[in-house]
Amino acid sequence: MSQPAEPVLATLGGGCPTRMLRRYWMAMRPAFLTASIMPVVVGTAWGQAVGGRLDWVAALLALWTTALIHAGANVLNDVGDELGGTDRINTERIYPYTGGSRLIQNGVMSLAQMRHFGVGLLTMAMLFGALLVWLKGPVVLLLGLIGIVLAVAYSLPPLRLVSRGLGEPVIAAGFGLLPAMGAAWLQMGRFDSMALLVAVPTAMWVTAILLINEVPDLRADALAGKRTWPVRFGIRGTRAIYVMLQGAAFAATLLLVVCGALHWGVLLLSVPLAVLGVVAARGIVAASGAGREILRGSIEKTLGIHALGSIWIAAWSCFAG
Repeated sequence: MSQPAEPVLATLGGGCPTRMLRRYWMAMRPAFLTASIMPVVVGTAWGQAVGGRLDWVAALLALWTTALIHAGANVLNDVGDELGGTDRINTERIYPYTGGSRLIQNGVMSLAQMRHFGVGLLTMAMLFGALLVWLKGPVVLLLGLIGIVLAVAYSLPPLRLVSRGLGEPVIAAGFGLLPAMGAAWLQMGRFDSMALLVAVPTAMWVTAILLINEVPDLRADALAGKRTWPVRFGIRGTRAIYVMLQGAAFAATLLLVVCGALHWGVLLLSVPLAVLGVVAARGIVAASGAGREILRGSIEKTLGIHALGSIWIAAWSCFAG
């Protein structure tokens, strides 16, 4: 199967409206927005089941606002990685999964254009979030502010949490727990322990995506001083952490069944997904030679686990409560 080509000035440069739309669309890395959208779907499904009704307006606003925050975070991540130097020296990237969008490095968009676009996306998110605040009250404001702060602090100085070994916990919280629990709160008007537990699998799966995507970038990140978990713990340590993340996602699902929150039928796919996670972990190897395609396959398996697992839990959550 042919792999997508990186963006280049010859095909995306200039003032043509179509080209402009294409490059701004690519800057958001839309294929990865499901990482934050799926937790909203899970939380909404759980909240409507427990709360007894579905607030479509709140659900759609939550989806749109979360997607904008995530898109803004993706764009600003490119800015942060260019400032830190890691994307410029990354020769082992596996496009389009790692190494950023390549728009800055390939001269398609400038650093300033990306920065302005990222800020614009977050501003749009705040505008739509204001509608949610008007509909649902100040709790939404707090959740939204936390999401935006994490999106900025993840990549940009002075904090640059991803460079301090804190990027993985930030993703677990900001693109797993926060959107799922926030979406559930919008539907049922409260937080509870079961909503937190329902959010755990998506949080673990999205963290696994980040973790395995950091593996091909390990050498460049190390040279640039970006202390991701693969840089800190190496390939073997990363493989062990990845297995623990997949195990934690399954354990949380199993606990939901034991507590009576979800029907045992949810395990019919959860067990195979956990096994697939172990298989994917075996493909966490150095991104050189034959290992490159093996690692690409594991990255794709990880994305599939997150998407399928989230949809599956959301479907069973519709019958909870």
